[in-house]
Amino acid sequence: MTQSMSRIAHCTDNGPMEGLRGILKREMYYGRKYHTKEELVKAITEYIDYYTNGRPQRGLGIQTPKEYLERLEAA
Repeated sequence: MTQSMSRIAHCTDNGPMEGLRGILKREMYYGRKYHTKEELVKAITEYIDYYTNGRPQRGLGIQTPKEYLERLEAA
């Protein structure tokens, strides 16, 4: 058994996950209709791949994580 990220009385532990969940809902869920659970699961899986590999992020200088890692490896 492993300990989860959350600890009792430490609400800031949940901040990063809550932030991701809010972005996910805002960018891929609101305004769309999913008719089956499988359709929703597929959309979430695709979005997480996009978020991890293809979404430009300000903290990385408006680059995708993939572009950022490629620049680091080339340097």
